Amino acid sequence: MRRALVALAAIPALLATLALPSDARTLRWGNQGDVMSMDPYAYYTTINASFLQNIYEPLIRFDRNLKLEPSLATEWRMTDATTWRFTLRPGVKFHDGSPFTADDVVASLKRASHPDSPYRPATHAIKDVRKVEELVVDVEMQTPYPILINDLSGVYIMSRDWLAKHGALEPFNPAKGGESYAHMNANGTGPFILKSRRPDSETVLTVNPNWWDKTGHNLTEVVFKPVNNDATRVAGLLSGELDLIVPAPLQDIERIQKSPDLQALLGDDLRVMYFGLNLGVAELNAGNVKGKNPLADVRVRQALYQAVDVEAISKRLMRGYAKPIATMVAPQIQGYDPALAERAAPFDPEAAKKLLAEAGYPNGFQLGLDCPSDRFVNAERMCQSIVPMWERIGVKVVYSPQPDSIYFKKMMSGGSDVFLIGWANTPQIDAYSILNNCIHTPSPRHGRWNPGKYSNPEVDRLIESASVELDLAKRTKLMSDAFRIFRAEYGAIPLYQEPLAWAARKNVKVAIAPDNKMRLFFARMD
Repeated sequence: MRRALVALAAIPALLATLALPSDARTLRWGNQGDVMSMDPYAYYTTINASFLQNIYEPLIRFDRNLKLEPSLATEWRMTDATTWRFTLRPGVKFHDGSPFTADDVVASLKRASHPDSPYRPATHAIKDVRKVEELVVDVEMQTPYPILINDLSGVYIMSRDWLAKHGALEPFNPAKGGESYAHMNANGTGPFILKSRRPDSETVLTVNPNWWDKTGHNLTEVVFKPVNNDATRVAGLLSGELDLIVPAPLQDIERIQKSPDLQALLGDDLRVMYFGLNLGVAELNAGNVKGKNPLADVRVRQALYQAVDVEAISKRLMRGYAKPIATMVAPQIQGYDPALAERAAPFDPEAAKKLLAEAGYPNGFQLGLDCPSDRFVNAERMCQSIVPMWERIGVKVVYSPQPDSIYFKKMMSGGSDVFLIGWANTPQIDAYSILNNCIHTPSPRHGRWNPGKYSNPEVDRLIESASVELDLAKRTKLMSDAFRIFRAEYGAIPLYQEPLAWAARKNVKVAIAPDNKMRLFFARMD
């Protein structure tokens, strides 16, 4: 209660910082967390990709219906089994006025696919990039690779000369420290220009008057404000200090819908929320069992799975907006297998207790549960609800909510026992994304988001076979087989398809899509 009162007491002061001069075409966007960098390759996260797609552009993009269409490339074709040729759009200029050419594509793709690049999950299959002509580029793959076009929809193109001028041709990896000019500055070809940047406070965009594409919006300025507190975000919308909030707290949807001035924008996110399990440590970080890791036993993992009441989480905490899911990918994702739609085992705490006893833990054990406090919808409350579910079967939980900046570093370094992840399979919208990044054994080209170090050689073989199989039916079968083995081993605990909930003033028209990306170039203010 004290925490809630403190948050409410802070609302007037926080709202004062949100106030801006009235401008009907200045879109004031309140977001749950901040964009982490202006460098499009610094973080492989949805929020960064969502925001920066309004400044930078890829060769190919997804439209509002998630259909691939030309962007900075007008044509593409395979010249042999491992080489793609791209014809680039003429007449495009970067925000600093310099022309867009093949040199920029070569520099960008080499930077994004560098071994130190955090964006390697989308570029790991690239072997080389070569300029053919001023507006023609060849991209050579390590092997035949069926989803390069999907991958490149999320790789934004930067100016080679701008990067070179500011000493930023090498990638910037925040996890390894260091600094980069591109971290705080931007120079894209997209519909909006970075005007100012104050991390954790405010980022302002202005319109690019020389954008090559047809302008579908009527905005003059966008003011992006990280507003972590749910109550403050909603209060800003109700008072008129904000025009758009993402996400809209689920507990406030009904109140928003009843307001004559507001609208709730609802849908199903592609993101599947799941608990990752740390199988790669000899002892749990927050555990009380010496000499072994209880999570290494499949019976323990199944027990944790059967102790989680996902239906109750969906109905109570998520107000019925979240869809319980038993697979690792949403139905809209290429590679989804409806044969795996049913739970691997029913919710059954008593059966879970028996499994723990069989595994040698009749009195349970202790583990740590880490969750982000400023990412995902109702994530902190959901994680809190898990604690009594697991303690009911004898598993004591050391629960630790943390801000993104701390959470992801701890999780990715293997410091978390059980950790919450949301994976949307964007930009690819293909199941290979989660298989390669989160399920394959960690290696230079695979498993970048597998800090729990799940590993099965047969699963790896299936994933690698799917990566080079050009026949869609055969490829889908390979991915389904990999998911089936992972499911039988309880390699993770899938929870639900995250609800997609935005809210805005009624004069704001924005395109909401399942990939949860903000396409400001479609936004209008009446």
